[in-house]
Amino acid sequence: MRNRIYFGDNLAVLRALPDGCANLIYIDPPFNTGQVRCYSRLRVFADDAGERVGFQGKRYRSIVVGRRSFADCWDDYLEFLEPRLVEAHRVLAPNGSFYLHMDYREVHYCKVLLDAIFGRECFLNEIIWAYDFGGRSNRRWPAKHDNILFYVKDPENYVFNLDAVERIPYMAPELVGPEKAARGKAPTDVWWHTIVPTNSKERTGYPAQKPLAILRRIIAVSSNPGDLVLDFFAGSGTTGVAAHELGRRFILVDNNPEALAVMAERLGAIPELEWINFGQEPAMQGATLAQACTLLG
Repeated sequence: MRNRIYFGDNLAVLRALPDGCANLIYIDPPFNTGQVRCYSRLRVFADDAGERVGFQGKRYRSIVVGRRSFADCWDDYLEFLEPRLVEAHRVLAPNGSFYLHMDYREVHYCKVLLDAIFGRECFLNEIIWAYDFGGRSNRRWPAKHDNILFYVKDPENYVFNLDAVERIPYMAPELVGPEKAARGKAPTDVWWHTIVPTNSKERTGYPAQKPLAILRRIIAVSSNPGDLVLDFFAGSGTTGVAAHELGRRFILVDNNPEALAVMAERLGAIPELEWINFGQEPAMQGATLAQACTLLG
């Protein structure tokens, strides 16, 4: 399969994919926060009368140049996820790996569901992605981490290229000696990494965008060059960007027009990219990816 972006319902797309086609699946579904996730894109410029104060007291003014949003509220969240996870298990290669990115609200229920689908023996890790950004509650411990559940199709046969992952510094380098300190250590199941900063070139303005570094690590360790990576809650397309950088093929699926527009901007220049209008807008049949984004507004 070539690099593909599907615009359509991910369950329908999954059911159309062949058995065992994906070497690695990563998904970051809505977290069921009960809210509408909305993010604004700002443009900031110097202005002595601006409302923002920066380094050394310099003032700036900001203007909103765009907003992106999606509803993140489900009464039947597990009923929504279950058939998609069943299909994910089917399309996963015999030596494939599966990563589910969640937060504290639903991860425990998803773990029980995935144990039933994959088998408890196929659960390898719960990865904690820890960050330190955003507001802080004074009524409970502030939630500053996400949970990533890592399963494999076969616990005796799966890809895990630990040497392909960038090493990290020791927290107490003086305790391990200069040679080990210079080499660094392999990451554990706790990953410290900032979210995508608001002023980063990487930021697209899409809600819940995940850092490229997180996806690079997952793709590097759990797939080989040329493998096929599937993300059927593709959102801002970060999985596709990381997969392409690392020489993997990708399939991305989303039914949000705003997601399609962001993916077109980030991935549209890839020559071999194919986009498929999967049972969505009839007016877009035969349109290019750029034309489709224009039709969708």
